[in-house]
Amino acid sequence: MKNIQIIANNTLKNYNNITNLSTGSAVSVSGKLAESKGSGQKWEVIAKTVEILSVAPETYPLQKKRHTDEFLRTIAHLRPRTNKYGATFRIRSELSYAIHNFFRQKGFKYIHSPVITGSDCEGAGELFRVTTLALDNLPFKDGKTDYTNDFFGKEANLTVSGQLSAEMFALALGDVYTFGPTFRAENSNTSRHVAEFWMVEPEMAFCDLEGNMDLAEEMIKFLTRFVLEECSDDIELFAKYVDKSLIKTLENVASSDFKRLSYTSAVDILKRSEKKFEYDIDWGRDLQTEHERYLTEQYFKKPLIVFDYPKTIKPFYMRLNNDHQTVAAMDVLVPRIGEIIGGSQREERLEVLERRMDEMDMPKENYWWYLDSRRFGSVEHSGFGLGFERLLMLITGIGNIRDVIPFPRTPNNIEF
Repeated sequence: MKNIQIIANNTLKNYNNITNLSTGSAVSVSGKLAESKGSGQKWEVIAKTVEILSVAPETYPLQKKRHTDEFLRTIAHLRPRTNKYGATFRIRSELSYAIHNFFRQKGFKYIHSPVITGSDCEGAGELFRVTTLALDNLPFKDGKTDYTNDFFGKEANLTVSGQLSAEMFALALGDVYTFGPTFRAENSNTSRHVAEFWMVEPEMAFCDLEGNMDLAEEMIKFLTRFVLEECSDDIELFAKYVDKSLIKTLENVASSDFKRLSYTSAVDILKRSEKKFEYDIDWGRDLQTEHERYLTEQYFKKPLIVFDYPKTIKPFYMRLNNDHQTVAAMDVLVPRIGEIIGGSQREERLEVLERRMDEMDMPKENYWWYLDSRRFGSVEHSGFGLGFERLLMLITGIGNIRDVIPFPRTPNNIEF
Protein backbone atom coordinates (compact mmCIF):
# COMPACT_ATOMS: atom_id res chain seq x y z
CA MET A 1 0.00 0.00 0.00
CA LYS A 2 2.82 2.41 0.82
CA ASN A 3 4.76 4.38 -1.80
CA ILE A 4 8.39 5.43 -1.62
CA GLN A 5 9.71 8.71 -2.98
CA ILE A 6 12.61 8.74 -5.44
CA ILE A 7 14.87 11.80 -5.48
CA ALA A 8 16.41 12.26 -8.95
CA ASN A 9 19.01 15.02 -9.04
CA ASN A 10 19.80 16.93 -12.23
CA THR A 11 23.31 15.45 -12.18
CA LEU A 12 21.93 12.17 -13.57
CA LYS A 13 22.99 11.59 -17.20
CA ASN A 14 19.44 10.96 -18.40
CA TYR A 15 17.80 13.60 -16.21
CA ASN A 16 16.03 15.28 -19.15
CA ASN A 17 14.42 12.00 -20.11
CA ILE A 18 13.33 11.40 -16.51
CA THR A 19 11.43 14.67 -16.42
CA ASN A 20 9.24 13.37 -19.25
CA LEU A 21 8.03 10.36 -17.30
CA SER A 22 4.26 10.05 -17.02
CA THR A 23 1.74 8.22 -14.86
CA GLY A 24 1.92 4.51 -15.64
CA SER A 25 5.54 4.54 -16.80
CA ALA A 26 7.94 1.84 -15.59
CA VAL A 27 11.44 2.51 -14.25
CA SER A 28 14.24 0.61 -12.55
CA VAL A 29 15.99 2.64 -9.84
CA SER A 30 19.21 2.02 -7.97
CA GLY A 31 20.28 4.35 -5.18
CA LYS A 32 20.79 5.05 -1.51
CA LEU A 33 18.05 4.61 1.09
CA ALA A 34 18.05 7.73 3.24
CA GLU A 35 15.94 9.36 5.91
CA SER A 36 13.45 11.66 4.25
CA LYS A 37 13.79 15.40 4.75
CA GLY A 38 10.18 15.92 3.74
CA SER A 39 6.98 15.14 5.61
CA GLY A 40 4.69 12.16 5.06
CA GLN A 41 7.35 9.47 4.78
CA LYS A 42 10.26 8.22 6.86
CA TRP A 43 12.49 7.03 4.01
CA GLU A 44 13.30 7.99 0.45
CA VAL A 45 15.71 6.78 -2.22
CA ILE A 46 18.44 9.07 -3.61
CA ALA A 47 18.75 7.76 -7.15
CA LYS A 48 22.17 6.90 -8.59
CA THR A 49 20.74 5.44 -11.78
CA VAL A 50 17.26 5.54 -13.27
CA GLU A 51 16.61 3.14 -16.14
CA ILE A 52 13.49 3.94 -18.11
CA LEU A 53 11.80 0.67 -19.01
CA SER A 54 8.60 1.99 -20.56
CA VAL A 55 6.94 5.37 -20.99
CA ALA A 56 3.14 5.31 -20.82
CA PRO A 57 1.34 7.61 -23.26
CA GLU A 58 -1.05 10.33 -22.21
CA THR A 59 -3.92 8.00 -23.08
CA TYR A 60 -3.06 5.76 -20.10
CA PRO A 61 -6.52 5.50 -18.49
CA LEU A 62 -5.46 5.44 -14.83
CA GLN A 63 -4.55 9.03 -14.17
CA LYS A 64 -4.16 10.68 -10.75
CA LYS A 65 -7.84 10.92 -9.91
CA ARG A 66 -10.52 8.70 -8.42
CA HIS A 67 -12.24 6.54 -10.99
CA THR A 68 -15.65 4.97 -10.55
CA ASP A 69 -15.98 1.22 -10.12
CA GLU A 70 -18.21 1.15 -13.20
CA PHE A 71 -15.42 2.67 -15.30
CA LEU A 72 -12.78 0.38 -13.86
CA ARG A 73 -14.85 -2.69 -14.79
CA THR A 74 -14.44 -1.66 -18.42
CA ILE A 75 -10.65 -1.93 -17.99
CA ALA A 76 -10.50 -4.97 -15.73
CA HIS A 77 -7.06 -5.81 -17.15
CA LEU A 78 -5.66 -2.55 -15.69
CA ARG A 79 -7.65 -2.04 -12.50
CA PRO A 80 -5.34 -4.23 -10.33
CA ARG A 81 -2.84 -1.35 -10.65
CA THR A 82 -5.06 0.90 -8.52
CA ASN A 83 -4.70 0.98 -4.75
CA LYS A 84 -8.22 -0.32 -4.12
CA TYR A 85 -8.04 -3.29 -6.45
CA GLY A 86 -4.45 -4.08 -5.59
CA ALA A 87 -5.58 -4.35 -1.96
CA THR A 88 -8.64 -6.39 -2.95
CA PHE A 89 -6.66 -9.04 -4.78
CA ARG A 90 -3.90 -9.20 -2.16
CA ILE A 91 -6.62 -9.98 0.38
CA ARG A 92 -8.14 -12.53 -2.01
CA SER A 93 -4.77 -14.27 -2.21
CA GLU A 94 -4.26 -14.24 1.57
CA LEU A 95 -7.78 -15.54 2.21
CA SER A 96 -7.20 -18.42 -0.20
CA TYR A 97 -4.12 -19.40 1.78
CA ALA A 98 -6.03 -19.05 5.06
CA ILE A 99 -8.82 -21.36 3.85
CA HIS A 100 -6.38 -24.13 2.98
CA ASN A 101 -4.56 -23.55 6.26
CA PHE A 102 -7.79 -23.76 8.27
CA PHE A 103 -8.75 -27.11 6.80
CA ARG A 104 -5.23 -28.50 7.01
CA GLN A 105 -5.09 -27.69 10.72
CA LYS A 106 -8.34 -29.61 11.19
CA GLY A 107 -7.17 -32.68 9.26
CA PHE A 108 -9.30 -32.24 6.14
CA LYS A 109 -8.23 -33.67 2.78
CA TYR A 110 -8.36 -31.41 -0.29
CA ILE A 111 -10.39 -32.89 -3.16
CA HIS A 112 -10.34 -31.71 -6.79
CA SER A 113 -13.93 -32.14 -7.94
CA PRO A 114 -14.69 -32.11 -11.70
CA VAL A 115 -15.56 -28.92 -13.53
CA ILE A 116 -17.39 -30.84 -16.28
CA THR A 117 -20.26 -32.94 -14.95
CA GLY A 118 -23.25 -34.93 -16.12
CA SER A 119 -25.42 -33.99 -13.13
CA ASP A 120 -27.10 -30.88 -11.76
CA CYS A 121 -26.44 -30.64 -8.03
CA GLU A 122 -29.17 -28.13 -7.29
CA GLY A 123 -31.78 -29.45 -9.69
CA ALA A 124 -32.27 -25.89 -10.92
CA GLY A 125 -31.44 -26.46 -14.56
CA GLU A 126 -29.52 -23.15 -14.88
CA LEU A 127 -26.47 -24.75 -16.46
CA PHE A 128 -23.83 -24.02 -19.07
CA ARG A 129 -23.72 -26.81 -21.64
CA VAL A 130 -20.43 -28.36 -22.74
CA THR A 131 -20.44 -29.86 -26.22
CA THR A 132 -18.30 -30.60 -29.26
CA LEU A 133 -21.36 -30.77 -31.53
CA ALA A 134 -21.63 -28.24 -34.35
CA LEU A 135 -24.09 -25.70 -33.00
CA ASP A 136 -25.24 -24.70 -36.48
CA ASN A 137 -26.19 -28.29 -37.28
CA LEU A 138 -27.34 -29.98 -34.09
CA PRO A 139 -28.66 -33.55 -34.39
CA PHE A 140 -32.16 -34.11 -33.02
CA LYS A 141 -34.04 -37.20 -31.91
CA ASP A 142 -37.64 -37.21 -30.72
CA GLY A 143 -37.61 -33.40 -30.69
CA LYS A 144 -34.56 -33.17 -28.42
CA THR A 145 -30.84 -32.69 -29.03
CA ASP A 146 -29.22 -36.08 -29.63
CA TYR A 147 -25.95 -36.28 -27.69
CA THR A 148 -25.10 -39.83 -28.81
CA ASN A 149 -22.19 -38.65 -30.96
CA ASP A 150 -21.09 -35.88 -28.62
CA PHE A 151 -17.74 -36.13 -26.85
CA PHE A 152 -19.15 -37.81 -23.73
CA GLY A 153 -22.04 -39.53 -25.45
CA LYS A 154 -24.51 -37.69 -23.24
CA GLU A 155 -25.34 -34.17 -22.12
CA ALA A 156 -22.56 -32.49 -20.15
CA ASN A 157 -22.46 -29.24 -18.16
CA LEU A 158 -20.18 -26.95 -16.22
CA THR A 159 -20.57 -27.74 -12.53
CA VAL A 160 -22.73 -25.71 -10.18
CA SER A 161 -21.16 -27.35 -7.13
CA GLY A 162 -18.52 -29.86 -6.11
CA GLN A 163 -20.69 -31.14 -3.27
CA LEU A 164 -21.88 -34.45 -4.67
CA SER A 165 -18.33 -35.46 -5.59
CA ALA A 166 -17.07 -34.38 -2.17
CA GLU A 167 -19.72 -36.52 -0.47
CA MET A 168 -18.29 -39.60 -2.17
CA PHE A 169 -14.85 -38.86 -0.75
CA ALA A 170 -16.15 -37.95 2.71
CA LEU A 171 -17.60 -41.46 2.90
CA ALA A 172 -14.12 -42.80 2.13
CA LEU A 173 -11.60 -40.37 3.66
CA GLY A 174 -13.61 -38.71 6.45
CA ASP A 175 -13.39 -34.91 6.37
CA VAL A 176 -12.74 -33.39 2.94
CA TYR A 177 -13.22 -30.10 1.11
CA THR A 178 -13.23 -28.68 -2.39
CA PHE A 179 -12.27 -25.13 -3.37
CA GLY A 180 -12.76 -24.28 -7.00
CA PRO A 181 -14.78 -22.52 -9.69
CA THR A 182 -18.50 -23.11 -10.14
CA PHE A 183 -20.88 -21.84 -12.80
CA ARG A 184 -24.50 -20.68 -12.93
CA ALA A 185 -26.23 -19.65 -16.15
CA GLU A 186 -28.56 -17.21 -14.41
CA ASN A 187 -29.47 -14.20 -16.55
CA SER A 188 -29.00 -11.92 -13.56
CA ASN A 189 -27.38 -8.50 -13.43
CA THR A 190 -27.55 -7.92 -9.68
CA SER A 191 -24.66 -6.87 -7.46
CA ARG A 192 -24.64 -10.36 -5.90
CA HIS A 193 -24.44 -12.61 -8.97
CA VAL A 194 -21.78 -13.60 -11.49
CA ALA A 195 -21.80 -16.56 -13.87
CA GLU A 196 -18.42 -17.89 -12.69
CA PHE A 197 -17.49 -17.81 -9.02
CA TRP A 198 -15.52 -19.80 -6.45
CA MET A 199 -16.94 -22.04 -3.76
CA VAL A 200 -15.45 -23.56 -0.60
CA GLU A 201 -17.28 -26.80 0.13
CA PRO A 202 -16.39 -29.04 3.09
CA GLU A 203 -18.07 -32.41 3.66
CA MET A 204 -17.75 -34.27 6.96
CA ALA A 205 -18.55 -37.92 7.70
CA PHE A 206 -20.12 -38.75 11.09
CA CYS A 207 -21.32 -35.16 11.39
CA ASP A 208 -24.88 -33.95 12.08
CA LEU A 209 -26.44 -30.52 11.55
CA GLU A 210 -25.14 -29.22 14.88
CA GLY A 211 -21.57 -30.13 13.99
CA ASN A 212 -22.06 -28.56 10.57
CA MET A 213 -23.13 -25.26 12.13
CA ASP A 214 -20.18 -25.40 14.55
CA LEU A 215 -17.67 -25.72 11.70
CA ALA A 216 -19.31 -22.96 9.64
CA GLU A 217 -19.18 -20.51 12.55
CA GLU A 218 -15.61 -21.46 13.44
CA MET A 219 -14.48 -21.00 9.84
CA ILE A 220 -16.02 -17.55 9.37
CA LYS A 221 -14.50 -16.36 12.66
CA PHE A 222 -11.08 -17.81 11.81
CA LEU A 223 -10.96 -16.15 8.39
CA THR A 224 -12.17 -12.80 9.71
CA ARG A 225 -9.57 -12.76 12.48
CA PHE A 226 -6.89 -13.79 10.01
CA VAL A 227 -7.59 -10.81 7.74
CA LEU A 228 -7.75 -8.35 10.65
CA GLU A 229 -4.35 -9.55 11.87
CA GLU A 230 -2.50 -10.32 8.63
CA CYS A 231 -3.95 -7.79 6.15
CA SER A 232 -4.29 -4.73 8.36
CA ASP A 233 -2.73 -2.24 5.89
CA ASP A 234 -5.08 -3.25 3.10
CA ILE A 235 -8.11 -3.39 5.42
CA GLU A 236 -7.37 0.18 6.55
CA LEU A 237 -7.84 1.39 2.97
CA PHE A 238 -11.34 -0.08 2.82
CA ALA A 239 -12.19 1.22 6.28
CA LYS A 240 -11.15 4.72 5.19
CA TYR A 241 -12.59 4.93 1.67
CA VAL A 242 -15.23 2.18 1.25
CA ASP A 243 -16.99 1.47 4.57
CA LYS A 244 -16.10 3.47 7.65
CA SER A 245 -17.83 0.91 9.90
CA LEU A 246 -15.87 -2.00 8.38
CA ILE A 247 -13.50 -2.66 11.29
CA LYS A 248 -16.39 -2.62 13.76
CA THR A 249 -18.36 -5.03 11.58
CA LEU A 250 -15.46 -7.45 11.20
CA GLU A 251 -14.64 -7.38 14.91
CA ASN A 252 -18.31 -8.10 15.65
CA VAL A 253 -18.23 -11.11 13.29
CA ALA A 254 -14.96 -12.40 14.75
CA SER A 255 -15.99 -12.10 18.40
CA SER A 256 -19.74 -12.82 18.47
CA ASP A 257 -21.41 -16.10 19.27
CA PHE A 258 -23.60 -16.59 16.21
CA LYS A 259 -27.28 -16.63 17.13
CA ARG A 260 -29.03 -19.86 16.09
CA LEU A 261 -32.74 -19.97 15.41
CA SER A 262 -35.15 -22.05 13.36
CA TYR A 263 -36.59 -20.86 10.07
CA THR A 264 -40.03 -20.87 11.75
CA SER A 265 -38.76 -18.51 14.48
CA ALA A 266 -37.10 -16.26 11.90
CA VAL A 267 -40.34 -15.96 9.93
CA ASP A 268 -42.24 -15.17 13.13
CA ILE A 269 -39.79 -12.37 14.00
CA LEU A 270 -40.04 -10.90 10.51
CA LYS A 271 -43.84 -10.98 10.51
CA ARG A 272 -44.01 -9.31 13.95
CA SER A 273 -41.47 -6.62 13.01
CA GLU A 274 -44.09 -4.42 11.31
CA LYS A 275 -41.30 -3.42 8.93
CA LYS A 276 -42.34 -2.85 5.32
CA PHE A 277 -40.39 -5.28 3.16
CA GLU A 278 -40.31 -5.31 -0.63
CA TYR A 279 -40.95 -9.07 -0.55
CA ASP A 280 -43.69 -10.50 1.65
CA ILE A 281 -42.68 -13.23 4.06
CA ASP A 282 -44.78 -16.25 4.98
CA TRP A 283 -43.90 -19.73 6.15
CA GLY A 284 -42.84 -21.71 3.09
CA ARG A 285 -41.20 -18.81 1.26
CA ASP A 286 -37.45 -18.42 1.05
CA LEU A 287 -35.83 -15.56 2.96
CA GLN A 288 -34.74 -12.67 0.76
CA THR A 289 -31.61 -10.57 1.30
CA GLU A 290 -33.64 -7.75 2.88
CA HIS A 291 -35.05 -10.20 5.45
CA GLU A 292 -31.62 -11.63 6.21
CA ARG A 293 -30.07 -8.18 6.63
CA TYR A 294 -32.89 -7.05 8.93
CA LEU A 295 -32.25 -10.03 11.19
CA THR A 296 -28.47 -9.56 11.29
CA GLU A 297 -28.20 -5.77 11.27
CA GLN A 298 -31.26 -4.56 13.15
CA TYR A 299 -32.81 -7.34 15.21
CA PHE A 300 -29.88 -9.42 16.50
CA LYS A 301 -27.06 -7.03 15.47
CA LYS A 302 -24.69 -9.94 14.84
CA PRO A 303 -24.33 -13.00 12.58
CA LEU A 304 -26.85 -15.80 12.92
CA ILE A 305 -27.56 -19.28 11.63
CA VAL A 306 -31.07 -20.16 10.48
CA PHE A 307 -31.88 -23.88 10.37
CA ASP A 308 -34.70 -26.35 9.60
CA TYR A 309 -36.08 -24.86 6.38
CA PRO A 310 -39.25 -26.10 4.61
CA LYS A 311 -38.43 -29.05 2.38
CA THR A 312 -40.27 -27.45 -0.53
CA ILE A 313 -37.63 -24.73 -0.97
CA LYS A 314 -34.54 -26.90 -0.53
CA PRO A 315 -32.76 -29.48 -2.74
CA PHE A 316 -33.41 -33.24 -2.69
CA TYR A 317 -30.24 -34.24 -0.82
CA MET A 318 -31.04 -32.48 2.48
CA ARG A 319 -32.04 -34.76 5.36
CA LEU A 320 -35.78 -34.90 6.03
CA ASN A 321 -36.70 -34.04 9.63
CA ASN A 322 -39.11 -36.07 11.74
CA ASP A 323 -41.92 -33.58 11.09
CA HIS A 324 -41.75 -34.49 7.35
CA GLN A 325 -42.18 -30.79 6.58
CA THR A 326 -38.68 -29.45 7.12
CA VAL A 327 -35.13 -30.51 6.31
CA ALA A 328 -31.92 -30.27 8.33
CA ALA A 329 -30.67 -27.26 6.39
CA MET A 330 -28.77 -24.25 7.68
CA ASP A 331 -27.79 -20.83 6.30
CA VAL A 332 -25.21 -18.54 7.89
CA LEU A 333 -26.26 -14.89 7.65
CA VAL A 334 -23.89 -11.95 8.21
CA PRO A 335 -24.36 -8.17 8.25
CA ARG A 336 -24.30 -6.32 4.90
CA ILE A 337 -24.31 -9.55 2.87
CA GLY A 338 -27.10 -11.76 4.17
CA GLU A 339 -26.52 -15.42 3.33
CA ILE A 340 -22.84 -16.29 3.06
CA ILE A 341 -23.02 -20.04 3.71
CA GLY A 342 -25.67 -22.59 2.80
CA GLY A 343 -25.51 -26.20 3.90
CA SER A 344 -27.24 -29.17 5.47
CA GLN A 345 -27.03 -32.58 6.96
CA ARG A 346 -27.26 -34.88 3.95
CA GLU A 347 -29.96 -37.53 3.57
CA GLU A 348 -28.16 -40.81 4.23
CA ARG A 349 -31.28 -43.06 4.20
CA LEU A 350 -31.64 -44.65 0.76
CA GLU A 351 -35.40 -45.10 0.84
CA VAL A 352 -36.03 -41.54 2.02
CA LEU A 353 -33.63 -40.12 -0.56
CA GLU A 354 -35.34 -42.04 -3.38
CA ARG A 355 -38.75 -40.87 -2.20
CA ARG A 356 -37.57 -37.23 -2.16
CA MET A 357 -36.18 -37.58 -5.68
CA ASP A 358 -39.51 -38.99 -6.87
CA GLU A 359 -41.36 -36.07 -5.26
CA MET A 360 -39.12 -33.62 -7.14
CA ASP A 361 -39.21 -35.54 -10.46
CA MET A 362 -35.46 -36.15 -10.32
CA PRO A 363 -34.23 -38.73 -12.88
CA LYS A 364 -32.75 -41.37 -10.56
CA GLU A 365 -30.93 -43.09 -13.39
CA ASN A 366 -28.68 -40.04 -13.70
CA TYR A 367 -27.75 -40.30 -10.03
CA TRP A 368 -27.20 -44.05 -9.77
CA TRP A 369 -23.71 -43.50 -8.37
CA TYR A 370 -25.02 -41.07 -5.75
CA LEU A 371 -27.62 -43.61 -4.66
CA ASP A 372 -24.89 -46.28 -4.54
CA SER A 373 -23.18 -44.27 -1.79
CA ARG A 374 -26.28 -44.87 0.33
CA ARG A 375 -26.91 -48.40 -0.90
CA PHE A 376 -23.41 -49.68 -0.11
CA GLY A 377 -22.97 -48.49 3.46
CA SER A 378 -23.60 -44.89 4.54
CA VAL A 379 -23.31 -42.76 7.66
CA GLU A 380 -24.71 -39.43 8.74
CA HIS A 381 -22.73 -36.68 7.06
CA SER A 382 -22.98 -32.94 6.53
CA GLY A 383 -21.48 -30.12 4.56
CA PHE A 384 -21.90 -26.58 3.30
CA GLY A 385 -20.89 -24.16 0.59
CA LEU A 386 -19.19 -20.83 1.26
CA GLY A 387 -19.36 -18.30 -1.56
CA PHE A 388 -15.78 -17.04 -1.70
CA GLU A 389 -16.68 -13.76 -3.41
CA ARG A 390 -19.41 -13.02 -0.87
CA LEU A 391 -16.84 -13.59 1.86
CA LEU A 392 -14.59 -11.05 0.15
CA MET A 393 -17.47 -8.58 0.00
CA LEU A 394 -17.93 -8.97 3.75
CA ILE A 395 -14.20 -8.60 4.44
CA THR A 396 -13.63 -5.52 2.24
CA GLY A 397 -16.95 -3.71 2.44
CA ILE A 398 -17.17 -3.75 -1.37
CA GLY A 399 -20.81 -3.77 -2.44
CA ASN A 400 -20.62 -5.41 -5.88
CA ILE A 401 -19.45 -8.97 -6.48
CA ARG A 402 -17.96 -7.91 -9.83
CA ASP A 403 -15.30 -5.99 -7.94
CA VAL A 404 -13.90 -8.86 -5.86
CA ILE A 405 -13.19 -11.28 -8.73
CA PRO A 406 -10.39 -10.58 -11.22
CA PHE A 407 -12.39 -10.88 -14.46
CA PRO A 408 -16.15 -11.02 -13.79
CA ARG A 409 -18.33 -13.16 -16.04
CA THR A 410 -21.84 -11.69 -16.33
CA PRO A 411 -24.56 -11.66 -19.01
CA ASN A 412 -23.18 -10.14 -22.22
CA ASN A 413 -19.75 -9.63 -20.66
CA ILE A 414 -16.77 -11.87 -21.44
CA GLU A 415 -14.40 -9.21 -22.76
CA PHE A 416 -11.20 -10.21 -20.98
